[in-house]
Amino acid sequence: MGVAVVLGILFFVLFAGGLVLGVYNGVIKKKNRNGGEKKKGILFGGVGAVFFLLFLLIPFSFHTVDAGEVAVVKHMGDARQVRTSGTYFDFWITEKYQIYDAKVQNLNISTMAYSKDAQTMAVSMTVQYQIDSSKAIEIANHYGNLDVLGNRIESISVEKAKSVLSAYSAMTIIETRATISPEVETVIKESVNENYYVNIVAVVLTNIEFSDAFEKTVEDKMIAEQEKLKAEYEKQTALINAEKELEVAKKKAEANLEIAKAEAQAQIEVAKAEAHAIQLKSIEVARALGFTIKETNVTDDKGNVTDVLYEIDFTGKSEAEVKLISDYLKYVEYLSKWDGKLPSVMITDGNAQVIIPTDPTNPSNP
Repeated sequence: MGVAVVLGILFFVLFAGGLVLGVYNGVIKKKNRNGGEKKKGILFGGVGAVFFLLFLLIPFSFHTVDAGEVAVVKHMGDARQVRTSGTYFDFWITEKYQIYDAKVQNLNISTMAYSKDAQTMAVSMTVQYQIDSSKAIEIANHYGNLDVLGNRIESISVEKAKSVLSAYSAMTIIETRATISPEVETVIKESVNENYYVNIVAVVLTNIEFSDAFEKTVEDKMIAEQEKLKAEYEKQTALINAEKELEVAKKKAEANLEIAKAEAQAQIEVAKAEAHAIQLKSIEVARALGFTIKETNVTDDKGNVTDVLYEIDFTGKSEAEVKLISDYLKYVEYLSKWDGKLPSVMITDGNAQVIIPTDPTNPSNP
């Protein structure tokens, strides 16, 4: 375009200069009787006319195609070749340039559609496409210009989007919109194929709006679900807290039981220790009274001595001596089996008697 402007200005200036000189020499300077000045005027006028013709023919024959554009060159109306970005010289009277935008085009589409459950919705989407520059002649022959092609692509996009959306219920569309948008894109890409000489770059569902009544229904449903979830959460929380409290109570009860068992066992161990001490004392008493004591070592699996069993030999002893040692040993046996309970106390005639059973495992047996 810059070359055409420069040449046009140049030729116009030369044309104007030749015209001025021709008029000046042919009209003003008439003093030369031989007509020399008049001939010069005609000559300059002819030169000006030539430059005028050049001005009309050459500058307008320069054509510039900008970056991101493609041009279809029509010879006397017949599309013959494609020009990409650059500057070309084609005679402007016979060669016409039709420029097409080869950059990515945006179609912002708004339409009404119906869901599977007959809910109306206002759908907005954007379709981005780019023409195939190598097919610019076909576009020119079939559609004439990009507006007609864009309208055709818009019609197909609306039809396919409605078809996809009608297969889903309104709630499904709301819940799975992120997956429906790629499905719409796939269907439109398959429909706007190579027969339309464009490449679909992207299809995006930018907005889907339902009726106010349906929106209110959805809102109420969501509120109800949230309330239900809240109630479930509170119920689960209450159950968890109750289980925790029950577990704590069980642990406390088990702890108290273990404490009681430990205390009872401690009392039993004390009683056993005391019984063992008394037993040893009874053995010493029996030895002092002249009884024969037999000792037997008790060993474990490894042969280690863990205890000593004592046995009193009553051979040759009087009944009183035997009874003395026997009563003492019964008391020792009772202490070894004592379960930690205090002996019974009976008060008669102002006197207190302590009743100690001889067999703690069977108190009814005297």
